[in-house]
Amino acid sequence: MSRHHKLLFRRLMLIAIAVFSLLVADSPNTTAEERRLLYVATPGIRNYLEYGGHGLLVFDIDDGHRFIKRIPTGGRDESGGSLNVKGICASAETQRIYISTIRTLMCLDMVGDSLLWERAYDKGCDRMALSPDGTVMYMPSLEKDQWYVLDAATGDELARLTPDSKAHNTVYGPDGTRCYLAGLGSPLLTVADTSTHTVHGTVGPFAHGIRPFTINGQQTLVFACVNECLGFEVGDIVTGKKLHRVEIAGFKTGPVKRHGCPSHGIGLTPDERELWVCDAFNKRLHIYDATVMPPVSLASIQCRDEPGWITFSIDGTLAYPSSGDVFDVRTRELVTQLTDETGRAVSSEKLLEVDWTGNVPIRAGNQFGVGGVHK
Repeated sequence: MSRHHKLLFRRLMLIAIAVFSLLVADSPNTTAEERRLLYVATPGIRNYLEYGGHGLLVFDIDDGHRFIKRIPTGGRDESGGSLNVKGICASAETQRIYISTIRTLMCLDMVGDSLLWERAYDKGCDRMALSPDGTVMYMPSLEKDQWYVLDAATGDELARLTPDSKAHNTVYGPDGTRCYLAGLGSPLLTVADTSTHTVHGTVGPFAHGIRPFTINGQQTLVFACVNECLGFEVGDIVTGKKLHRVEIAGFKTGPVKRHGCPSHGIGLTPDERELWVCDAFNKRLHIYDATVMPPVSLASIQCRDEPGWITFSIDGTLAYPSSGDVFDVRTRELVTQLTDETGRAVSSEKLLEVDWTGNVPIRAGNQFGVGGVHK
């Protein structure tokens, strides 16, 4: 082969390599590196100026929960002050993240970090839940009689349910067929049929008004904090009966700063092997073996502040109490504590994980500690 032909061949090879590289880069099968981000809505507790200010804070989970940015949000009253945040939920499918305050519901574009709309509702807003496909939201009025059923794209009202229970907490079932509604003023958990947006049945009665609660992935069991109980109760969703009451042994209870009940916060690890329960007075998380019924105590760990909520990373390796502590689920050791861009402690009961590939959200967690075992 002549020198001229060798040069020509080399140039053709370089062109072929360049074209192939472009095709690979544009191929939908090419996997960019995944990022795990923690979204924390503030003000998430009453004394918020002490714990992270206002806005939606984003942390890099895989870089030691390093603070990345603060996304501006709405949620202001007439004088410009911050309204307390009541709930957060997100959908990777629709690329939307939602934040409720005591008066309004906000919808943000996760990709553009922009507020798309903010709407007020006549009876106020509380801790809402989103359907698995991200299209429908059940939002409780602010401790009043009804839940709004909303078109998640627009915030338009589709229906209302009226358990008349002082609407407060909401969990959407993993299969999308049921939504679970708990009010402060009723010992009954209401189960809604999401195909008709009507009441399907109830679970209970529990010993008192229901506070935070969670369910297993098969939607057969509910684990609920109730007023005046340091511990939790277990209900059978299938039969509608209460099964067990578990009181935390070896710990005293007393006055708490928030919520007025000893245990406000409960969650299942995604593998459903453990149940984590908040203890505000003792500033602790109590961990139970959830593979047996009733669950059996395993351990207790200390938080930096009163925990009023608990949820987990999508993969189940990290636990997030509202105190801003981050715990390793396996070792139960403290990993880090959330701080903002000024080094100030961040605490919130309204947080969840969103995973990304490049600039595309691919999965979203939830704030409820719902079990992940579906078979």
